[in-house]
Amino acid sequence: MSNYLITGTSRGLGLCLVKELLKRPATSVGLILATTRSDPTPALQKIIDESSGRVINVIVNPADIESVKAASLAVEKHLNGAGLDVLVNNVGVLPISNGIKNMDNLAEAFNVNVMSVQNMTTVFLPLLEKGKLKKVANISTTVSSFAYQDIFGRVPAPAYKVTKAALNMLTLQWGLEYRDKGFTIFGVSPGWLKTDLGGEGANLEPEQGAEATMKVIDTAGEEEVGKLLNIHLPGFGEGHGDHYQGGAVPW
Repeated sequence: MSNYLITGTSRGLGLCLVKELLKRPATSVGLILATTRSDPTPALQKIIDESSGRVINVIVNPADIESVKAASLAVEKHLNGAGLDVLVNNVGVLPISNGIKNMDNLAEAFNVNVMSVQNMTTVFLPLLEKGKLKKVANISTTVSSFAYQDIFGRVPAPAYKVTKAALNMLTLQWGLEYRDKGFTIFGVSPGWLKTDLGGEGANLEPEQGAEATMKVIDTAGEEEVGKLLNIHLPGFGEGHGDHYQGGAVPW
């Protein structure tokens, strides 16, 4: 039985990851600690109420280290001596800018997309050390790939691309340093999802992204440490299949 903590579960991918984990028996998935910055949304609250105590809301601002420290104490009490097996750093922002010279949102994006991951991973490390799986999955994006800028170069979100590229390097540094301590730390690109962040023009439902993301998290091992991994949706559709063929994303 494994315990999971997922940040940013009010809506979108985070909410769907909670739903996906709840499909599994309690003998496989124990507690699902679903974090939000404020009170749960009605959608999350409904899941909590119907989870028979398996889903627990934890209030935390991942970009605020003191908030993260307070949340870790609450999580430790909920775990009641058990460890945390999987941390999914999902929280993120996608600010839009009209050209690089008008990018006035880099600091905000860095705080959420990079520092939140650093804070959560650092503070929750002792609980992860007590866990059996010792997995940290950082939600990133293929849009951050240097190799894919011929495809994504015109996406008007330079701060998003810059900070997610920084997140990929942060993931690699954590992965390399903690690999020999039994940790599997890696990034996952969940696909372009029809969420508040991805917009209605995206090509995947968030439920599809969540299911595929969990398959990556389940199967990631030592060979995947430090890499940005793509979801695998075989035969997804002409013009999109190359983006969802699994494996490591070229940087």
